[in-house]
Amino acid sequence: MKGLVYGGPGERSWTDVPDPEVRDPRDAIIRVDAVTICGTDLHILGGDVPTVDRGRVLGHEAVGTVVETGSGVSGLAAGDRVLASCISACGICEYCRQGTYGQCLGGGGWILGHLVDGVQSEHARIPYADLSTYKLPERVSDESAVLVADILPTAYEVGVLNGQVRPGDTVVIVGAGPIGLAAVVTARLYSPAHIVVVDKAESRLQAAKVLGADTTILAGAQDVLATVREMTGGLGAHVVIEAVGTPETFELCTTLARPGGRIANIGVHGHPATLHLEDLWIRDITLTTGLVDTFSTPRLLEMLIAGQFDLGHMITHRFGLDEFMHAYDVFADPARSGALKVLLTR
Repeated sequence: MKGLVYGGPGERSWTDVPDPEVRDPRDAIIRVDAVTICGTDLHILGGDVPTVDRGRVLGHEAVGTVVETGSGVSGLAAGDRVLASCISACGICEYCRQGTYGQCLGGGGWILGHLVDGVQSEHARIPYADLSTYKLPERVSDESAVLVADILPTAYEVGVLNGQVRPGDTVVIVGAGPIGLAAVVTARLYSPAHIVVVDKAESRLQAAKVLGADTTILAGAQDVLATVREMTGGLGAHVVIEAVGTPETFELCTTLARPGGRIANIGVHGHPATLHLEDLWIRDITLTTGLVDTFSTPRLLEMLIAGQFDLGHMITHRFGLDEFMHAYDVFADPARSGALKVLLTR
């Protein structure tokens, strides 16, 4: 079969790879029907995630059809249509028993496209399949479901819940990529008074407005700090969500929070950022980081099925699986392509 293989920083190829096989009784093999590319994949290609070995098939967001199950899988059968979660969970370790699946000690956590071959391929092995997949009803489209594999729960758990967004808050989201846009959608669930989105690309700011942002700030053309302070009476935001993963954006976020405010870091950081505790300690700032656990995925799927999320604007480009190399080029150059989320289908 074919898969998108990481060859080292800056190197990728759509090439022949071995067909996946059941290695553990709790494994399932899926035929990949729809898959997408994540900003984290770009961080891997940029050399920011050194734990990814050369030769690894990338990808951790897919919808597929079960073709084979191990003897220990009880909840799935061949022909089932499933969402493959970005997080795998053994279900029995200390962290899994607390619902903190991202920190699984039993061989799970974020492993797909990281420590084991991922889902940017024609078929994929899903470890701990009973706990790491979700059956999908026919009325949920592949392209809506695939957004619940990672970006929606990540934005919700690591951004909105960690940031403790509350009714009446002013929320500033720095970064209007897919994760930042998903933060706009899920922050709306808590009735903030104002959602402000900051980005360098006008096309992404327009998408943020469509999805519910009240105000957008074009970084580089506007003074972000001055604009936020002006709209908040000089105080700053109640919640700032970092959704980029660079030292510059992180340090900007620490200036935008008001005294007593919360900063929720979602971005994947490959380089050190300066933490100005000499400024932050006296302002009672709470800073959180995190890897998604996906404990919210069942509830988010229920809300998607009920029509509470309109995610149609998130996918801007569609490709066949054999166009993976071009899809990466498009996704990696959003300023030129206008890409938000790209979808590749069988």
